[in-house]
Formats: sequence, C-alpha cells, structure tokens
Amino acid sequence: MFDIKWIRENPDAFDAGLARRGLPAAAQGLVDLDKVRREAETRAQEIQTERNALSKQIGVAKSKGEDATEILAKVSESKDAQAAAEAEARKAELALEEALSGIPNLPAADVPDGADETANVEIRKWGEPTVLDFEARDHVDLGEGLGGMDFENAAKLAGSRFVVLKGPLARLERAIANFMLDLHISEHGLTEVAPPTLVNDAAMYGTGQLPKFSEDLFHTDDGYWLIPTAEVPLTNLVSGEIIDDDTLPFRFAALTDCYRSEAGAAGKDTRGMIRQHQFKKVEMVTVSAPETSDEELERMTGCAEAVLQKLGLPYRIVVLSTGDMGFGARKTYDIEIWLPGQSQYREISSCSNCGDFQARRMKARCRVKGEKGTRFVHTLNGSGVAVGRAMIGVMENYQNADGSITVPEVLRPYMGGLEVIPAGKSD
Repeated sequence: MFDIKWIRENPDAFDAGLARRGLPAAAQGLVDLDKVRREAETRAQEIQTERNALSKQIGVAKSKGEDATEILAKVSESKDAQAAAEAEARKAELALEEALSGIPNLPAADVPDGADETANVEIRKWGEPTVLDFEARDHVDLGEGLGGMDFENAAKLAGSRFVVLKGPLARLERAIANFMLDLHISEHGLTEVAPPTLVNDAAMYGTGQLPKFSEDLFHTDDGYWLIPTAEVPLTNLVSGEIIDDDTLPFRFAALTDCYRSEAGAAGKDTRGMIRQHQFKKVEMVTVSAPETSDEELERMTGCAEAVLQKLGLPYRIVVLSTGDMGFGARKTYDIEIWLPGQSQYREISSCSNCGDFQARRMKARCRVKGEKGTRFVHTLNGSGVAVGRAMIGVMENYQNADGSITVPEVLRPYMGGLEVIPAGKSD
C-alpha cells in the first residue's frame, strides 16, 4: 500500500517505479480519485460548519419568540447535503483504496530491471554442483524406489499435487524441519512461534495476498483462509500496533503446513514434490525499524544459507529482477539448490524486504520511546527453508548407486543415529 500524499508530491517517481515493474503510469488517476475524496470531505465539513451557525440562530430566534421554521428547514436540508457529500467522499475513498491495494511495491534502486526471471542476477555460489559417477535419479524415482513416497494413494485421498510420505522418508522430513527450527532458535536468535494456519480476511489483506491473489488461496466455507505461508500470521502479529523502537527488531520463526492452489502454475512441476497444494515450510519474519531493514535482509538470507551449508547442499543466490519479484517485495534474494536429478538449480528459499508496504496495510508503526511521532515499521520474510524441497535436495545430492540415501551428519541425531536409508521397500 502507498501513501497517497507521497504520490501527490512525487507522481513522476511513482510512475517511474511502476514502469520498472512493467506497469503503466497510475499517479494521475490516483491523484484524481484523491481530489474527489478531499473535495467531498471539505464540502461536508463546510456544510457542518454552516449548520452549526444555523443551530445558533435557532436558539437566538426561540429566545426572542421568533418563528424558526425557515431556519429549521435549512438545517434539515444541510443534513441531507452533508450526508450526500460524506457518501461521495466514502465512495471515492473506497475506490482509491481498491486501486492502491492492487498496485505492487516499488522496487529498490539496486534491483536489476527486467521483464522476468531471465533478468535475475546471480551474486554468489556456495559449493560445486554434485557430480555422481552413476546416472542420477530424481526424487520421485528415489522415493518410490524406497517405498516411502506415495503419490498414488495421495491422489486417492486428495487429488493431484499431494504426497503421502512413509517410513524413513516421513522421518527424514520431520528431521529436516526440527533441525532447521533448532538452528534458527539456538544459533540465529529467532523466536519460535506456533501460529494459526487459518486466518481471516484482514490478515490476508495485511500481507498483500488479498484482494489480488484470492484464486491462489484455499478458502473455507465459514470465512477462513488457509495460509500459503507463515509469513501471513507472523507478520500480522504486529498489525495495529505501535512499537517502541528500542524493542526492535522482532525476529520470528515458525514451522507450519502451507496451502496453495497453484492456480497460476497449471502444467508446471506436475511430477513429484516440487510444487504441491500442501507442504511444510520453516518461515522467518522480521519486523524492523526503517533504517535497519536492508541490513536485516542480508542477515535473514544468511540464516537460510546456514541451513543449506550445514546440510551440505550446493546453492546459488540470485537477486530477482523487477519483473520477477513478488507483489509485496521491494527487493528479493532467491536461494536455489542444485538438484542432480534435474541437472539444474531450483528455488528453495526466497528472502524479501517489503519496506513499509505491508505495514501500511496493517497499520503497524514504531516510535522512539517517549516521543509522539510515529512511522511505519519495515517487514521482511524468508523461507528458512522449504522443508519438502530441502528433503528433495538431500535425497538427490546424497543418493547412492543402489538407490539408498546417505543421511547428512547434522540430521543423524534426529534420525535415531541412522546413517543410510537403505535401498528397497520400507515396511
């Protein structure tokens, strides 16, 4: 969400930001809507002032025993006129809010320009792509070969884009999730949160999922939304709050199930666990003072990197172009792990600085303790990381020629000391 006052004062800068996103100029239309709203509000206030004066005249006339019928009629007319002006102002305000709510965040100055992912810029790599001395299998072949990845029964239970994990693979997923949480809590100083995974309209609006992306979400019959990411409940913990600067930053982490309809991904990654309707993710959210959010983005990205380094999964980091960034982001780093089964890097984490974009929607502010003035906080979010994709990364990078999977050392305490998931069907 944007400050219309800023748009009025900086229309060219606003339109230039939209142009970098590949969007047409919108400042003038927004300013015109705001002008209608402000003029109607001013008219309503002027009518109120006039009626106050008329009311005083009624009192004077009655004290003198004079007929106040004509003045009373004017008062009645002014009430109707004021109601009409207020209705016009409200209509313009709603139209302005609707228009503003559908406009994505403006990109930071150092974000590369481009229409899509082809303009993303790689900024660093860690590790070398895994080279196997046998033909690499993808996670589906490996998982089904182990008898621990069941897409057929998942389809029977729920349809496509679901999986049933069994035996050591179910435990491996749990091990990875617990390892991530322990790392973020113990070494990175994040606060663990167990939030609701059903939220209301206001929460979805606050982080920018609504109204624009409703078709990508799952909705219940009684008005709840299933979260597409724990970013939604974690970020909304500060909605409507005024926070003392000296208590910031807040750094949260949560492990939740996430739900996405993948309406815009028809035909993409239909095989396997890369893109599912239900998946587990460890999410990181930071709420910071405005001047530290860029630093917090680097810190958050480092937290996600630490997970992959300890797991020994080769990865690269790219900064997304203006045409590939998410709706609420002003700058985003994607972390992509190497998957031997696909012979390519695939996204496993996305870390974004949203600036004050979400805070304006949520009305989340901060202030220097003891001072009256407030400003909007900055919010950041990042996968720390996607559990299913991390499991895919472990399976494909640690696979053996016989179809068994070597368990990374950091996960063995969570796997009861198991060093290798043996080949063959699991019981």
